[in-house]
Amino acid sequence: MISFLICLAILICGYLFYGKLVDANLGPDDRETPAVAINDGVDYVVMPQWKLFLVQLLNIAGLGPIFGALTGAIWGPVVYLWITFGTVFAGAVHDYMAGMMSERNRGASISEVTGIYLGGVMQNVMRVFSVILLIMVGTVFAVGPAGLLKTLFKNQGVAETSVLTNSTFWLALIIIYYFIATFVSIDKIIGKIYPIFGICLIIMAVGVCIGTLGKAGEMPELWNNFANLHPKGKPIWAFMFITVACGAISGFHATQSPLMARCLKSEKQGRFVFYGAMTAEGIIALIWAAAGVTLHGPAGLLEMNGGNATSVYTICSETMGTVGVILAMLGVIACPITSGDTAFRSARLTIADWFKIDMGKWKNRLALCIPVLGIGAFLGFGQTFGWLDYNVIWNYFSWSNQTLAMIVLWAGAMYLAKEKKNFWFCAVPATFMSAVSVTYFCMAPETLGMISAFKDNKAIGYPAGIVCAVLFFLLFWRASAKYRKA
Repeated sequence: MISFLICLAILICGYLFYGKLVDANLGPDDRETPAVAINDGVDYVVMPQWKLFLVQLLNIAGLGPIFGALTGAIWGPVVYLWITFGTVFAGAVHDYMAGMMSERNRGASISEVTGIYLGGVMQNVMRVFSVILLIMVGTVFAVGPAGLLKTLFKNQGVAETSVLTNSTFWLALIIIYYFIATFVSIDKIIGKIYPIFGICLIIMAVGVCIGTLGKAGEMPELWNNFANLHPKGKPIWAFMFITVACGAISGFHATQSPLMARCLKSEKQGRFVFYGAMTAEGIIALIWAAAGVTLHGPAGLLEMNGGNATSVYTICSETMGTVGVILAMLGVIACPITSGDTAFRSARLTIADWFKIDMGKWKNRLALCIPVLGIGAFLGFGQTFGWLDYNVIWNYFSWSNQTLAMIVLWAGAMYLAKEKKNFWFCAVPATFMSAVSVTYFCMAPETLGMISAFKDNKAIGYPAGIVCAVLFFLLFWRASAKYRKA
């Protein structure tokens, strides 16, 4: 229990102190924000700070800090370190910079922002990369909650022949909701119902935390289990760092931060909204990881296939009992749904920014919503009817997610260098994530690991990751020289 509480304290102190340093380095001022200057009543809308925080939290807190943290816990309590320090020094910095760079560029999508600081080639790469990632995220976050809802009603005794235990029924409803939320003004649905979902999410996290702490004698301490406890010996580097994803750092968040960057009344709200929301997500991930290693241990989590509807329901039952499990499950379901709708919304906005399409006109929004949601529906129902493998989509999402985070951090480092600010805040985690992404790409079964000589081959993957990380840093150092010398 002590190691869990120490990590929790570090996360809170990280926001209070390191977050303040990051914010002071950027130097928020009183310039007119896009929400005030543009205010189109659809995507650029001024919202109060408390609502901005809750919406940002629910935008980014999808299945990642829950499913990802439980799957990451298969490696044992060592996952605490990645969640804690990854959040403070990488994930929260990443989200903050993505939001503030967008805010200082008229609320532009992250692909456009990246192009401004890393060049036209990277801009086009990010445009395609972002849209594909967002549609994959939207699909994952539609199929996931549909399965959770099916599990919830089935375990409450509802007959298997009922429509309520049919995941296809729930998937169809979720896709319809996504279409509506993607089409209408951001304050019509998202701005009104997210605070309610936020309450469910917070109560869920607190309930699981209290239930887990009630079994304090069973909580394994980090210093007594500082090893790779994965039952199959899967390498910690870089598999655990990719698996946890949203609970420590996530490129998906960079696609979401511009949504709130278009709604800030003042730049000075940025630290609370962006850095603060990511810190809150890190706390949620830490709670779920602790619950997993305490209640089931690595072997038990592996047997349940890590984070999924079954393991989430089981942990909710064990920590809060019959009454609390319903509210807790609704909180878990709200996480992916409230990230899925904004994923498709971000895909629409990314395409609109790409082709300079006016989103103030409803016909233009409809023309983009239909193909974007149509592809998402095809992928989602493809999983339900066996056309596609959900695990394959998730694996490719995880790697592309962390690669996107790496690119955004490099863009942040270049922005800070250009502004004569301390670029090390972004350059260090960017270098680290470069090593993570390249190492995983060389070893993972869905990438180069498909070739038997590369699969889990540390002799190839580890040096490749280090060499590429150094190379990327040297390229950044050379490109930023004109700003450092000026």
